[in-house]
Amino acid sequence: MTTEPSDVASRLTGFVAALRAHGVRIGTGETVDAARAVEALGLADRELLREGLAATLLHTTGQRQVFDPVFDLYFPRGVGAPEAGTADRDELRDRIAAALSAGDTALLGRLAAEAVDGFGGYGSSPASDGWSSYQTLDRIRPQTLLARVRDSVRARPGEAGFTDRLLEDEIRRRIEVFRGQVAAEARRRVAERRGREEIARRAVAPTADRVDFLYAGRDRLAELRRTVQPLARKLATRLAARRRRAARGSIDLRRTLRGSLSTGGVPMRPVLRRRRPVRPELVLLCDVSGSVSGFSDFTMLLVQALHDQFSKLRVFAFVNRIDEVTGLLVHGAADSEGLGARIRSEARLTGWHGSSDYGVALGEFAERYGDAVGPRTTVFVLGDARTNMSDPNLAAVRQIAERARRIYWLNPEPRPQWGTGDSAAPDYADLVEMHECRNAQQLSTLIARLLPV
Repeated sequence: MTTEPSDVASRLTGFVAALRAHGVRIGTGETVDAARAVEALGLADRELLREGLAATLLHTTGQRQVFDPVFDLYFPRGVGAPEAGTADRDELRDRIAAALSAGDTALLGRLAAEAVDGFGGYGSSPASDGWSSYQTLDRIRPQTLLARVRDSVRARPGEAGFTDRLLEDEIRRRIEVFRGQVAAEARRRVAERRGREEIARRAVAPTADRVDFLYAGRDRLAELRRTVQPLARKLATRLAARRRRAARGSIDLRRTLRGSLSTGGVPMRPVLRRRRPVRPELVLLCDVSGSVSGFSDFTMLLVQALHDQFSKLRVFAFVNRIDEVTGLLVHGAADSEGLGARIRSEARLTGWHGSSDYGVALGEFAERYGDAVGPRTTVFVLGDARTNMSDPNLAAVRQIAERARRIYWLNPEPRPQWGTGDSAAPDYADLVEMHECRNAQQLSTLIARLLPV
């Protein structure tokens, strides 16, 4: 890969900007270190360059899922497609099988480019209107080569010691590497046509903390759960700092004026009221129905990890009935993987139907658990405010708000969707302060800002 120095600089700065857009924090010093790494490593060995830039720019291993596809866009194997030739599917599959047998990652990369060139293009123009990794893999079907590759590896001297299970797992890993190379090559072709910045923004999966709760799959939710403890430590540090600042209190005018008598009435030394920092009481009301459950589960785990920041913590879950689940979040005993399942199996959350009903659930909370809310209590309601066309019971929300010190509603739906269909969000927002909270990044910001000191 031969590139002019100015082009290398622009690629590097564009690469850093794309990573920042996906939530990777990169400072000026780290960017300078990356430039020095490029200068020291050169562009000849692409994988060496990849690891060098990763070492200078990344802070956690979880950021690699963003880094690698963006790197493939800004530092591709080559520019343009290989010279077009007659694509023979069976002959290409034979060469892919041989490369899989040998475990030759570099050769697999070149074959991935050939596969996209021969079978991934679509459209009517000679240069193709676009490129599809799905279409390429559907036509090549590398997963069907497993048996052939396994037999080929077994026949080699010295490979007999592999058990069938270990051998097949290794071959599946190599096939997944090839599939990833095909996807990267297709993205690179599309980026040449539409622009790297646009493809980096749209086609690269965001980090787990930026994935919308409502659309996060099981794997992303599991990844989010693993971030609960580090995120809780950061929030606890931030809240403790706020509490220390607030403990200084406001100016005591009476004592300040009295003290100024010794300086001719000039208040040289302001006297502050002494405050006793009081840890707040917190109550969570969590909708655990449908797609909202992932949002509620993660928030409950995060608040449970922050338990030392509160003098009292009570958690309630509901679908169309409400039940207290504080006991399932005892510090150190909550099962992050199975918390949601335990709540839904052990708590009484539904009546004669299984659809969410905010009016009934909130009314039941106000009636049965009204003593949980007092003048020192901050209440968080977690849910999308979709009532399935039932009565929203605004009177119950008003009653809870009158008892609490503060009440906030965190809604995982985008703000433009509030009030559409069966959403009662605008009605609730007239009574309580409602915030859009679509991902873990927004959640941590809101908790740090909204929690009282």
